[in-house]
Amino acid sequence: MYPQLRLRRLRSLKLVKETRVSKDDLILPLFIDENIAHGSKPIESMPGQYRHSIEHSVEEVMEARSLGIKSIIIFGIPARKDEAGSEAYNDNGVVQRAVRQIKNEIDDVVIITDLCLCEYTTHGHCGLVENGRILNDPTLDVLAKIAVSQANAGADIVAPSGMMDGMVHAIRAALDDSGFTDTAIMSYSAKYSSALYGPFREAADSAYKFGDRSSYQMDFANAREAIREVELDINEGADIVMVKPALFYLDIISRVRARFDDVPLAAYNVSGEYTMLKSAADKGYLKHDELIMECLTAIKRAGADLIITYFAKEAATLM
Repeated sequence: MYPQLRLRRLRSLKLVKETRVSKDDLILPLFIDENIAHGSKPIESMPGQYRHSIEHSVEEVMEARSLGIKSIIIFGIPARKDEAGSEAYNDNGVVQRAVRQIKNEIDDVVIITDLCLCEYTTHGHCGLVENGRILNDPTLDVLAKIAVSQANAGADIVAPSGMMDGMVHAIRAALDDSGFTDTAIMSYSAKYSSALYGPFREAADSAYKFGDRSSYQMDFANAREAIREVELDINEGADIVMVKPALFYLDIISRVRARFDDVPLAAYNVSGEYTMLKSAADKGYLKHDELIMECLTAIKRAGADLIITYFAKEAATLM
């Protein structure tokens, strides 16, 4: 009366795990604050996360490497902001100095630099602003300058996150023209206008002063548009494409993977997702370690090759 095929046989032996998250999949985000002379400062809305001085960021990277994490992504908080975000392409800016110092002291780490204007502008938007409008094409020239400056400092990968049309093409052309043909581009290809970015805006001091970002970030109701965005970036020269956020957008990750199965795909497990899970675990509502691994496995199972996550160090210790 019983079926000959019993799936519990192998399940009990733990021999049928289909999806595995490895340390190589993890990218650790780092917030580097030019206003901090030494040490680090807690980020209140992200328990366990910090802004670091440039010097302390080197120690953070050393710790990450000791845990087996080989990739980081850097977000800079400058001491000075202006309307044009000019500190973003200052060759002696916070990100550029941090990249050089990390590269000087650690030779086996992949450094990704977030490439955007929101942390550097007084208005907090990801592009140049005129009469309350975020300008697309004039912003491309600035993004290209930032990319060259970051590559010149030693960035292995630049990661444009502003969702400006044509940004990958402009950056690829500028990098190639400047001799940085080996510098890769990881584009925030499908970045949604999400309520989950709130803690990040505190962490990176990147809150906008007027309006919102819905004119350039995607409507969270749209799925087919994500495929169009990703395809455009691939055609413009992106080496890696990204979906952001991750947990609320597993269907988008899955769709992108199914359509573009030969292109490296990253997913960003964003600040709001981190804070929700971390807070629930810290209060004892959910089991901390199991929660982290289930979260990351879900993102990997959906199709992501790389995962940017604030859980990176904790996850690495569990693997």
